Amino acid sequence: MSRRRSGAEGDAPQLFDDPPLAAATLPDEVPAVAQALHSRFGGRLRLGTSSWSFPGWEGLVWGRAYGAPTLARRGLTAYHRHPLLRTVSLDRAFYRPLEAATYAGLAAQVPADFRFVVKAPALVTDAVLREPASGKALQPNPGFLDPRRTLAEVLQPALQGLGPALGVLVFQLSPLPADWLHDEARLHEALDRLWGAVVPALPAGGDRPAVALELRDAALMTPALARLLQRHGVRWCAGLHDRMPTMTEQLPMLRAMWPGPLVCRWNLQKGQRYAQAKDAWAPFDRLQAPDEATREALARVIAGTLAAGEAAWVTINNKAEGSAPWSVLALAQAVLRQSGTT
Repeated sequence: MSRRRSGAEGDAPQLFDDPPLAAATLPDEVPAVAQALHSRFGGRLRLGTSSWSFPGWEGLVWGRAYGAPTLARRGLTAYHRHPLLRTVSLDRAFYRPLEAATYAGLAAQVPADFRFVVKAPALVTDAVLREPASGKALQPNPGFLDPRRTLAEVLQPALQGLGPALGVLVFQLSPLPADWLHDEARLHEALDRLWGAVVPALPAGGDRPAVALELRDAALMTPALARLLQRHGVRWCAGLHDRMPTMTEQLPMLRAMWPGPLVCRWNLQKGQRYAQAKDAWAPFDRLQAPDEATREALARVIAGTLAAGEAAWVTINNKAEGSAPWSVLALAQAVLRQSGTT
């Protein structure tokens, strides 16, 4: 059966007959944990990683050595065969809007029950335009939270290309400049307009994708924001990051919006910067700094969410503990312990 290959972004995907990449041969413990989770919670828990093109995952996800370009193009053909990896955060979409053809090429690599967590691009989630090399703020971004651009350049390509494989669309707002950060009413009005356009444009039905908001400014975590999100049916994305409070400290936002699915992105360990962690922890083949406090707090929230009949979406970055696949396994085991399943 032919699959589809995505070429350069914007190119139409092409049929190809290359075999899938080799998947790692995993110890028996991994499928056993996956089976225990499925037996206890059905398919309501989706664990995954932030991106996937890491050669250092050889033996953890990949069955042999592959270069990063090959993994970026076709790595999902092996990734999805890891029994615990049932979603992936498509982080590359944050840096450049993807076209429908690119999304379609990715969706063609995974089975029908796989789902993507898509980061909305900085085109609409960063209040400033930045210098590409340094990230230095240059000028205000006229597209920030623009409903029209979001529908045309973000939501529609994702829906067209991924179809039902679109699981969650995350709007991660970059750190805000002072004129936005200190004007809550202005920000909430902009978000209200955005959600008022995006949510009605989602397909109806039981497999409707979720929309979530993730922040990098803790001061914006207010009851008023929770009420706004709840009114539109938008989920709070618990972003575990050096700039944000701990999982436990984010519980008031989750409680204010209960019931509903959990969306969490475990991004970066406290006291770290992305570049610092990358330099210290590459090639991401083992846990470098196990963060047991965060893992156990997150596992408690996941177990409680699942026990209440809700779904949970959790993606993990290599910079959380040193190796996302190992973090996924450790978190899955913690969820089983918290739920009383051994």
